[in-house]
Amino acid sequence: MAKIGCCFTGHRNLDVCEIDGIRQRLRETIIKLIDKGVNVFLAGGALGFDTIAALEVLEIRKEYPEISLILVLPCMEQTKGWSEEDRAVYDDIMSRADGHTYVQESYTKGCMFARNRRLVELSTYCLCYMREMKGGTAYTVKQAMEKGIEVINLAIV
Repeated sequence: MAKIGCCFTGHRNLDVCEIDGIRQRLRETIIKLIDKGVNVFLAGGALGFDTIAALEVLEIRKEYPEISLILVLPCMEQTKGWSEEDRAVYDDIMSRADGHTYVQESYTKGCMFARNRRLVELSTYCLCYMREMKGGTAYTVKQAMEKGIEVINLAIV
């Protein structure tokens, strides 16, 4: 079976009131993408939307064991400075993911953008949560649009 990928990108800071709605839209959209043949989901390991998306894929994988979650991470020290709770969630996702890769070993100013480009390179779809056209999310969406891949923005209801 050919691998058809979908990357996730979205804001790190999400309104707590929005999270349940985001999860529901994620679930519905991921299942629609599985029906279209998507079988590899790629997450960048960031806080916020990336974490929610990865956890949702892991939950859906119980019903659709043919899908996989691959983490495309910027560097080995991504969680430096994170809270203990956030690192515990990250470690849990890492332990249950089907694989992971690091774009580079150590942190540099451009490693997050390199990670975002790699996510797009490996994808046919880009599932995002973007409320504003700035930062890493906007950069990733722009890269996806330039590559001609379908972008689905869950922030547009």
